[in-house]
Amino acid sequence: MSKDGLFIVDADSHWSERADLFTSRAPAAYKDRVPQPRDVNGVPTWVMDGHAMGRFSPGGVVARDGSKEEADKALHHWTFDQIHLGAHDPKVRIGVLDDLGIDAQIIFPSTIGLGGQDLGSVDDAALTRLTIQIYNDEMAEIQEQSGNRLLPLPLMPAWDIDFCVSEARRVAALGARGVNMTSDPQDLGSPDLGDPAWDPFWEACTELHLPVHFHIGASVTGMTFYGKYPWPSHDANTKLAIGGTLLFIGNARVVTNLILSGIFDRHPGLQTVSVESGVGWIPFILETLDYEMSENAPRQLAGMKKLPSEYFRSNIYATFWFEKNQGKLAALVEAVGEDRILFETDFPHPTCLYPAPLEAVEEKLNTISPEAKAKILGENARKLYRL
Repeated sequence: MSKDGLFIVDADSHWSERADLFTSRAPAAYKDRVPQPRDVNGVPTWVMDGHAMGRFSPGGVVARDGSKEEADKALHHWTFDQIHLGAHDPKVRIGVLDDLGIDAQIIFPSTIGLGGQDLGSVDDAALTRLTIQIYNDEMAEIQEQSGNRLLPLPLMPAWDIDFCVSEARRVAALGARGVNMTSDPQDLGSPDLGDPAWDPFWEACTELHLPVHFHIGASVTGMTFYGKYPWPSHDANTKLAIGGTLLFIGNARVVTNLILSGIFDRHPGLQTVSVESGVGWIPFILETLDYEMSENAPRQLAGMKKLPSEYFRSNIYATFWFEKNQGKLAALVEAVGEDRILFETDFPHPTCLYPAPLEAVEEKLNTISPEAKAKILGENARKLYRL
């Protein structure tokens, strides 16, 4: 509990995936094929069945001693003996939560793909099924052993709709409180999420009370944009800042497509979360959607059950952590909806609020009502994740 007696939930944090995450649980016949770090041209790389996926690294900036390192150095040069133990050890992570005054934490991957998209890069159904289930089983065990204080979201195999449905049902039975989904399954050979072929998945998630999470950069498409945002002449640290800035706004693309897809008309109870995207851009995008649809697609607008902007308050959440809004936070919260904002720290990633997340947001959150503050810091998440 925080010093004010509020229930605090961190709705976005990350693991640093350890080297034996998959090999430690794989059957003997698959130990050499599941994802594992190997040297590829001098770079530590996740390799799955001979296919290079992405850099293997701690993927964070919080050091073993609790200090924070420069992002480019930490992300590209650190080894696991340098990252904070809480980045990958669940027991130590609980201690981090206690130190920070946080009651529960939602956790996402780092270097295997923020939405697990990299795990679908091999064309072997048995191998990809095993890999996804190894990850999801370990996350379920961590959640149970933590007494529902750590909630690492299971990954969805977006390359196979039927498997997504069955895996959603399986992880729900294991206690999952949500699922982590790539925003662009078409990258992996499936229809895009607006295709009615996905309706059985949305139906299952609605029935099982599993909010569907779309983390920034959680697709091949999203990370391709990330690499192209900065101009080549920028230095490495500035490129990281530019990429990070525009990844936040990149989730406007996901929210826009979700709203206009008809998904929420067909599944009005479905809940989704735009993760690590911030909230400042949301009022503008919602206003723009209403205007653009009225100007450019009035017939399609007439076929929607609500204005585009109205779907956010019924079907979408977003996460808040660093924004100040120049003393206008109250107006922003009113525009987005105090029931639709979650708090996050992003531990141990480069933009994290560590080492004092509650202190970092205290002054700005004191400009809104106590009721809204309590909702944003934890009560919205308590309801969404059934805590």
